[in-house]
Amino acid sequence: YHHDPLRVVFPNPAPGEPPSAVLVTTSGGLVGGDRLDVDVTLEADAQAMVLGQAAEKIYRSAGTDCRIAVGLRADAGSWLEYLPQETILFEGARMRRNTRIDAAPGARVLAGEMLVFGRVARGETVTGGLVRDAWEIRRDGKLVWADALHMETPLAEVLAHPAGFDGAIACATVVYVGDDAAERLDFARAALGAEGADLRGGATVVNGVLIMRWLGRDAFTLRRAFGS
Repeated sequence: YHHDPLRVVFPNPAPGEPPSAVLVTTSGGLVGGDRLDVDVTLEADAQAMVLGQAAEKIYRSAGTDCRIAVGLRADAGSWLEYLPQETILFEGARMRRNTRIDAAPGARVLAGEMLVFGRVARGETVTGGLVRDAWEIRRDGKLVWADALHMETPLAEVLAHPAGFDGAIACATVVYVGDDAAERLDFARAALGAEGADLRGGATVVNGVLIMRWLGRDAFTLRRAFGS
């Protein structure tokens, strides 16, 4: 089921790839007061990829928040990938997003999100607004990891502070839920990308959840590492 302004299309997968569903926001972006709800369920032993057609844009708000709720459920033996493209926060944007993952024993889920603060190509900097990006992950019904990034005006201070984003204009998170998560940690660390002045990253495992994170001073460099 889908309804404007959120559509889902099903392109033919490449040989050997699982079925894919592509999310399309037909309005071209979200404003204050908008709400998107995405619910994905994979039954036992199913496989699927859910992707974003393009970057999601969050426009300046007159005061109300836009809300995004993502629910991912993977039954026993299933394999789900949820990897949208980046979310671009305009100056003055107000976004609250909550991503919930429920994974049954034997299920595997790879999910991620990327945030970009401002329209970088036009030199926009983000000084005001709100962003709350929260995660809740359950395995066999038990909460095993919860996390929330919450920032609001004055955003510029948090983005610049050495104990905050330290000048980064983009961040990304990838989580992998599966029985073999701990075995993937060395691979994940090797795949983070070369650290330098424009990119910092790290990976760890908590309660059977592999977590990868990046901070980037250059959005394209971070996007490339996220994609890899």
